[in-house]
Amino acid sequence: ERRREFEANLRKAGLELETEDKSDSDDLKTYFLKIHAPWEVLATYADVLKIKVPFKESDIPHGQDVPLEWLSRPFRLPEKVMRPQPDYFTSPFDKDKIDFFLIKNQDTFFPPSTRNRIVYYILSRCPYYKEDRKETDKKGIKRLLNNGTYTSAFPLHDRNTNEQCESERYHLYKNWARFLCFYKEQPLNLIRKYYGEKIGIYFAWLGFYTEMLFFAAVMGVICFTYGVLSYDDNLTSKEICDPSIGGSIVMCPLCDKKCSYWKLNSTCLSSWQSHLFDNEGTVFFAMFMGIWVTLFLEFWKRRQAQLEYEWDLVDFEEEQQQLQIRPEFETRCTDQRLNRITQVRPYLPLPKKCGRFCLSGVTVLFWMLLIVACITGVIVYRLAVYAAFASIMKDSPTKKIHLVGSLITPQLATSVTASFINFVIIMILNFFYERVAIWITDMEIPKTHLEYENKLTMKMFLFQFVNYYSSCFYVAFFKGKFVGYPGNYTYMFGKYSRLRNEECDPGGCLIELTTQLVIVMTGKQVCGNIQEALLPCIFTPPWGVNHRKARKNQYSRWEQDHDLQNFSQLGLFYEYLEMVIQFGFITLFVASFPLAPLLALCNNILEVRVDAWKFTTQFRRPVAAKAHNIGAWQEILNVVAILSVVTNAFIMAFTSDMIPRLVYLYAYHPGSEATMSGYINNSLSVYDISQIPLLSTPEEGAIPVWFNGSFITSCRYRDYRYPPGHQREYSHTMQFWHILAAKLAFIIIMEHVVFVVKFFVAWLIPDVPSEVKARIKRERYLIQEYLHNYEVEKLKIQLSQSFIIEAKPEVCTATDKHDVLSECL
Repeated sequence: ERRREFEANLRKAGLELETEDKSDSDDLKTYFLKIHAPWEVLATYADVLKIKVPFKESDIPHGQDVPLEWLSRPFRLPEKVMRPQPDYFTSPFDKDKIDFFLIKNQDTFFPPSTRNRIVYYILSRCPYYKEDRKETDKKGIKRLLNNGTYTSAFPLHDRNTNEQCESERYHLYKNWARFLCFYKEQPLNLIRKYYGEKIGIYFAWLGFYTEMLFFAAVMGVICFTYGVLSYDDNLTSKEICDPSIGGSIVMCPLCDKKCSYWKLNSTCLSSWQSHLFDNEGTVFFAMFMGIWVTLFLEFWKRRQAQLEYEWDLVDFEEEQQQLQIRPEFETRCTDQRLNRITQVRPYLPLPKKCGRFCLSGVTVLFWMLLIVACITGVIVYRLAVYAAFASIMKDSPTKKIHLVGSLITPQLATSVTASFINFVIIMILNFFYERVAIWITDMEIPKTHLEYENKLTMKMFLFQFVNYYSSCFYVAFFKGKFVGYPGNYTYMFGKYSRLRNEECDPGGCLIELTTQLVIVMTGKQVCGNIQEALLPCIFTPPWGVNHRKARKNQYSRWEQDHDLQNFSQLGLFYEYLEMVIQFGFITLFVASFPLAPLLALCNNILEVRVDAWKFTTQFRRPVAAKAHNIGAWQEILNVVAILSVVTNAFIMAFTSDMIPRLVYLYAYHPGSEATMSGYINNSLSVYDISQIPLLSTPEEGAIPVWFNGSFITSCRYRDYRYPPGHQREYSHTMQFWHILAAKLAFIIIMEHVVFVVKFFVAWLIPDVPSEVKARIKRERYLIQEYLHNYEVEKLKIQLSQSFIIEAKPEVCTATDKHDVLSECL
């Protein structure tokens, strides 16, 4: 009954319907209802929606000749693919001025994306109630899909593409969706024409982000190369590895009871590894990335403004979307109130809205606390398992593990296993919270689609931010900062928990932050690519393969598209979320791993082609939608960019060992020549092992301790404290306060320098290029001129026809004619 009324109303709206019988379908159960939109319907709704259409070919030059243009030719696509149609001056369509517009062929005048947008506009507003029962809530294809009246609704793709029958889909597949085209530019105009502006702006942003990553990746490789080339000049690591220096320094146990004393030269390899990422070049790279983020965001605004002009989105207002009420809002809001603007009756009372908002906030807070609890559990794992690894490896780890035994230390084993466990927990929580976020957003009953997307965006990003970055924040800013010293260690849950807070290696915690970042970031990208590339191949029939035509001779277009995956309304949301999380990794913690932009660049080169392949071969054709920017993601990127300057400054100051080395080099080095010799001995304090509490004493036995063939009475630990016997024993030395002051000064100077440069660059680069501003003004001027000339010519024709047709019963003087003509004009 609902189908009958709905289809009758569609015919009244002017659409033509054609039904394929179920006997012609593959499962003998499914009816396919095909909808055709004739010219009259398209013209009427193009007038209603004020869709811009061409009225004159543009005479503005598209671009100037670029020096050394021949260098970019290998990266270019054919002109017919990049610009499937010439540039036109456009104006909102007016059905009464048909002859004003350039209508060469009515069948191709409106592009496919515009046609399916018009049809979907009709479908989303067409009622399915009887004429004698006006029930305003019973309308729209979405509600019919929700209540099972129809199983799906989608626009059709172009025919299966091949070289004999070229189409827009074929050009997209050949020049865009294949991985061998990874070095080619994207055909953005063709993407926009086929899929609409909203999908086009996503691929424009993704492509621009990937291009800008190239410069960050080059600088990261240069920084890493500097660390490799300065490998032999690293005196600090040489002292650690020297048997006469590092081999003679006995370090205090890193955990209670199970951990033994250990020689400093056992961390020789980790100190060399740390130097690759923790060197003088890292400071400049961190500052460069702070400026790079600003350049990326400012240049994207300019690119976005250029696309707005080229795609006729300059006058596009999102208020049109804001006035489109979600069917779910109309259905679930039983209260009614007359709205003076939109005349929409359903509304959500303030008490109900507050109650739903509070429940939503509590749910989000609960899940964030759950993440913190899981991270705390991983930290407890690190503390507990470190002692186990230490007791296993303390005798001789190389006896049982011949190949990699020399590379494995308790710190490395704990860090790697904890990072993998943390990654697994992240993916599990992510799986559940995606569904929880959608549920609580639906519970809030947002009024419009734009409001729904913005609310879901903020919830998901807030959760993902805590989920993915919390472990990195722990390693960067908390590990090794609240340790205490031998005899007065700090414990996680109190002294009786015996879970002593973790210490950093003598080379610092930066290498552990690098390990954490590499595992989480790489794991996420690998899992994401597997999910995007392999799963569709498993669950979706291959595109263009007639595997279902054993019973009949033709595998129809509509059945082929029906067998593809549905592209949901939130499809682009997940694509943006994936890239923004990656953006956080390469900006917030990039000081610890300069090669992160290179990994992101390689991933994104693959991501662009995988997404293109999915859209052309694995997904049904989505309904075209307009968008002139990336929405709420722009503000999120701005916040991450500002936060990244602060996090990198703190990483360089407190996680890296750069500042203590510089303070020693310029203030505490003995002798006239400033070198790093003697730094290791200077950075380690002394503790009398006879003062270690019984509960923390290693299992070696009584004092003095027999260790590696000699008796020891003291051990060293990483801190700046007075030695035993001093009148202020075990309290911080003046060097500690000098280093702390230097760290705070570095943070203030780095933040101010980067922020000043950022704001200067943002002020220097206008959001809209001057050329685009001039083009917009000229186009508006020409539109007014052409419309004026058109109206005058039309009026002249009407007047001349009226004078010819009009009978002349009376003699009309020249003065009378002049008065009539003047009045009409």
